[in-house]
Amino acid sequence: MSDTQGVRPDHDGEQPQGTAAPHPHPQTEIPAQAAPVPPRPPMPAYPAGYHPGAGAPSHGASFGPAASPYGAHATQPTLPLGGASAGGPTFGSSTATAERPAKKKSAAGKVTGLIVAAALVGGAAGLGTAYAGTQLWGQPATTVVAGGGTVTVNNPESVTATTAIAAKVLPSVVTIEVSAGGSGGSGSGVVLSEDGYVVTNTHVVTLDGGTGTPEIRVTTSDGRIYDAEIVGTDPTYDLAVIRLVDAEGLTPIEFADSSELNVGDQSVAIGAPLGLANTVTTGIISALNRSIEIASSAAPESGGDDEGDGEEDQEQDQGPFQFDIPGQEQQSMASETIKIAVIQTDAAINPGNSGGALVDGEGRLIGINVAIATAGSSSESGSIGVGFSIPSNVVERITDEIIADGEATHGLLGATVLAASAVEGATISGAYIDSVTPGGAAEDGGLAADDIVTAFNGVPITDSVDLTAQVRAAAAGSEATVTYVRDGETLETTVTLGSLQ
Repeated sequence: MSDTQGVRPDHDGEQPQGTAAPHPHPQTEIPAQAAPVPPRPPMPAYPAGYHPGAGAPSHGASFGPAASPYGAHATQPTLPLGGASAGGPTFGSSTATAERPAKKKSAAGKVTGLIVAAALVGGAAGLGTAYAGTQLWGQPATTVVAGGGTVTVNNPESVTATTAIAAKVLPSVVTIEVSAGGSGGSGSGVVLSEDGYVVTNTHVVTLDGGTGTPEIRVTTSDGRIYDAEIVGTDPTYDLAVIRLVDAEGLTPIEFADSSELNVGDQSVAIGAPLGLANTVTTGIISALNRSIEIASSAAPESGGDDEGDGEEDQEQDQGPFQFDIPGQEQQSMASETIKIAVIQTDAAINPGNSGGALVDGEGRLIGINVAIATAGSSSESGSIGVGFSIPSNVVERITDEIIADGEATHGLLGATVLAASAVEGATISGAYIDSVTPGGAAEDGGLAADDIVTAFNGVPITDSVDLTAQVRAAAAGSEATVTYVRDGETLETTVTLGSLQ
């Protein structure tokens, strides 16, 4: 990969200092809860059921003022801004087991470009009409209070559905500030339960592996501030669950089934890029079933034969995707990588969006923002319309396991694989099996060396990163359907995945 192509995790943006709280609009301030639900209009473009309310590649982009405490070249990623040491943390976990609200389900391939870890923010195109504006807000120059976050409407006759989406989702998105010693940073999070469970990225709450005992402060969209504790982290998929202390009455996000997404669907990203809370951006879903590889200091050490541990990976000192921490040479410190399946969106995403929400046209969660691509090696690059989000189905499984057990499980195929394109004589793309682990899932399922895996649970596989990302997205002990080619013949088998340790 060239120096101008790589992916870097987004980093958390610093919280601007001295920012005064917004004053209520001089006109009417309407609580979202009080807003009546309008009848479904005749226009097919207007989505029913909206209620405003109550509810890393090789080079990092440099964001924020030059006077940043992290130095002239400090980058403000979505994850906590770093000055912390790169040593791997010991992640503590609580045993909280409060019930999670019922949610729905998700899907996720590979990218070559610069990715800024942890700053994903997707967006959705507005679909609203004059009818929506007059029915939902009624008067011009109205500030709608959505669980504390405000959505300003100056012209109800031209309001779009995105306004209603923002009003619905804002109460479920929070801003997270993390500090440890002399290091600190900020990111975003999404509310999972009324009593304070919140999902975000591991690299946000650990300053990308710099600390296992951070101090965490969380601000809701309506300005309430809470201390928070880590319930559990999952460095393998860069997800974490925290719990706000003594929280109640929060607004949980509604989950969508990310496996039902289509390329071209609306997406709306909400988070705190560069510390700017309650920021909304819109776009579309650009691609599904992407896989990215990110260098991470928080990643667990790889051990034993496993997907992606073959010659191809041994030739790389680190993957094309990394978490970029302002003021640190993170790229040279991270010796491990994670491979994750993601949704790609063109919504504007910048450092500080990490852990924030990517939602659909109905305001339902379809992904947790995790990384963006940046152009070239410019330290001042921001969003270029290539962002990545962990699918909601994967998020739901992992967060459920963390809340129940303090940690999540991941599948293990038990095979060393390479990109088929790197193997002499290969005629199709896929994950080439170099060897299988005796007694492992691959061998037990009938897979053997020289087989080329072309699909996993119906998702196309183009190389070793694809396969590893999909295997890790599945739970340990789950069954998976593997499609492969042997001696020119396409075959299929069912394997029972092992457990990644």
